[in-house]
Amino acid sequence: MCYSALVHAEFKRYVRQFGARVDFDAYLQRYRIDEGRDPFDGKRKRPRAPRAMERELLAEGPPELATLVQRWDAAETAQLEQEVFTQTRRRADAERKLAAKETKKARDDVRIAGDRIERAKARLANLKGASNRDDARIYPQTLCPVLVVEEGQRVVRPMRYQCRLPGWTEAIERRYPGTYNARRDKLDTSWRGVFGHTHGLVIASAFYEHVERDGRNTVLEFRPEDGRDMLVACLYTRCTDSDGRPLYTFAAVTDEPPAEVAAAGHDRCIVPIRADAVDAWLNPSADGLDALHGVLEDRERPVYGHRMAA
Repeated sequence: MCYSALVHAEFKRYVRQFGARVDFDAYLQRYRIDEGRDPFDGKRKRPRAPRAMERELLAEGPPELATLVQRWDAAETAQLEQEVFTQTRRRADAERKLAAKETKKARDDVRIAGDRIERAKARLANLKGASNRDDARIYPQTLCPVLVVEEGQRVVRPMRYQCRLPGWTEAIERRYPGTYNARRDKLDTSWRGVFGHTHGLVIASAFYEHVERDGRNTVLEFRPEDGRDMLVACLYTRCTDSDGRPLYTFAAVTDEPPAEVAAAGHDRCIVPIRADAVDAWLNPSADGLDALHGVLEDRERPVYGHRMAA
């Protein structure tokens, strides 16, 4: 399963490369806060999104959207600063207890508080402008720009990386958390309500997989050795979230791995399509499934190098 990928989270890349229109209304729906409401009042969660995407919304998005991102930033910053204060006091208390007597609880408190302080400070730095190599990385439930075609126009909008299949409720979706990947051998069965109907594309430069190494779970990064970006075949759906807002969700199509990915210990691989097949993939027909399978078969086949992910 491709549980994570390093994507081009900025919408400008899609506009420049594919002449796409940006659906800013869809971005606004994800970030909108009811007037007068505290962004973190317990009723709404901040959209999970790559920081690279949010930076572009701040710099290039419409003023209303940039203001919404700033409000989320300010509210989260306040929470994180309080967390640093709370955990710093917790650690100091535990260190005083350790000075008097060694206990497992005090030792655990020092460790846990230190970890939480480190995570909070890293996120604070990220919110204030510091970048890191994972700024454009997506995970299940994360928003990601996805290219689609609607009424003959290429459109890019944010979609959640985990597809909710047609007819599913949130409760059903929770029972099947692996729908961020669409197995090619299941497209005509489990995915028949989406395959041949609504297709998308994501630009990615690497993907990540869990493999077992020396009896331990290890995350490997797989990247084309020639440095090329991949046009990843995706399927998507439109539903509504718990607040009644439109929610677009997507899955990456995966297939049997090439030899070098299998040798590294993983049994799946994303499917990067050819640039000259983009129109065929983004304009599917339920009567032309053989041709769509042909697009997936006659795909780009880069040689993947791998390394342990940080």
